[in-house]
Amino acid sequence: MERPYQIEDRRAMQRFETALGSRQEAVQLVLPAVEIVTAMRAGVGELIRRAGLELMCLLMEQEVEELVGKRSVPSKERTAYRWGKDDGWCRIDGQKVPLKRPRARQVDGKEVQLGSYLCFQQDPQLGSKLWREVLRGLSTRNYGRTVRRFAEAYGIEKSAVSEHFIEASRRKLRELLERDLSRLELCAVMLDGISFDGETFVVALGIGQDGRKTVLGLRQGASENAAVADELCADLERRGLDFQQARLWVLDGAKALAAAVRKRAGQAALIQRCQLHKRRNVLGHLPNQHQPFIEQKLIAAWAMSSYEEARKALDSVRLELERINPSAARSLAEGLEETLTIHRLGVPAALRKTLFSTNPIESALSVVEDKCRRVKKWQGGDMKLRWVASGLLFAEEQFRRVKGYRDIPQLVAAIQALATGGKLPVVAAARRVG
Repeated sequence: MERPYQIEDRRAMQRFETALGSRQEAVQLVLPAVEIVTAMRAGVGELIRRAGLELMCLLMEQEVEELVGKRSVPSKERTAYRWGKDDGWCRIDGQKVPLKRPRARQVDGKEVQLGSYLCFQQDPQLGSKLWREVLRGLSTRNYGRTVRRFAEAYGIEKSAVSEHFIEASRRKLRELLERDLSRLELCAVMLDGISFDGETFVVALGIGQDGRKTVLGLRQGASENAAVADELCADLERRGLDFQQARLWVLDGAKALAAAVRKRAGQAALIQRCQLHKRRNVLGHLPNQHQPFIEQKLIAAWAMSSYEEARKALDSVRLELERINPSAARSLAEGLEETLTIHRLGVPAALRKTLFSTNPIESALSVVEDKCRRVKKWQGGDMKLRWVASGLLFAEEQFRRVKGYRDIPQLVAAIQALATGGKLPVVAAARRVG
């Protein structure tokens, strides 16, 4: 809720912008040639900045003249008077730059707010620019030295920069957690988690039918447990993700994630178990001398195009593991069918390289790890959540379309055929679409 002085300031800025926009005559700025030469010796940038300050002062003087009339011209209708000048500031490139501001008062002594002066203190992009610079590696301690453009600038000290970053990262977090998902046309959703400093953050990433990736949401918890997974899915559903629409769900080995998806999607949940996670789990049961041989066999089996051939090869590996290590064999058998969902759907090889694992989301999480590694002292869960969300959104700005995106129409067609009760297309050599 706005306070009275905030309402008054907003109205003053609107009044100034309306008056300036309705003026027919041009605003003319006169600069002495000597000042231009002096400024240019320091560079064209200095000339532009100095001219900008002079323009601000000119616009403030013109607004005062419109409010109180011309100097030394008596008027019975005058309701306000000039009241000298005072020290003020404007914001340029995220810095506070001092300037002299004119003042005016009403006949009853009340200060008249100048909309021009208030507008010159605004910088709507300040938070976003600072947020991006900090995530690129610029520390709050060195921020002022890097962005300073005026020798007399202030408001770029470490404490001020930290406050701006906190506010900007909170705004980014809200934007992420409040995204409308109802208009996204997703062919696949990936769920995976990242752990650091004793906490786990489960992240949802969507792959659109155009091949573009979008961060859908995240949840903070102690682990990838049922409560965290269920809350994440509930949040996605609340913001418009239709769980009844058949799509591919690429998950790691956490049972809680699969249970949460099945709880809401039911038969529409086509779960693809991450083959990399499954491979690591199986090899984790084996002694070192057996790992390279078994790993190559697993890679070769999952690389086959045909579902029948891949399943036969994996069954052969499972029987071999029974002789080497029964625990490894049981690990492979658990959820084995879900590692072949993309094979049963006849996904072409190019797109299968994207969907066989949660690598697309793990690449985004690696950016989060890189950004969070710079934090030396965590202060509360809000800070961790802000940094994780910021890292995800920063990574999202660098997203490219997934490998094999031209084959997505074929995947969508296979999913729709399954949803309408058709047979699963099992093809040995799939043709590219698009």
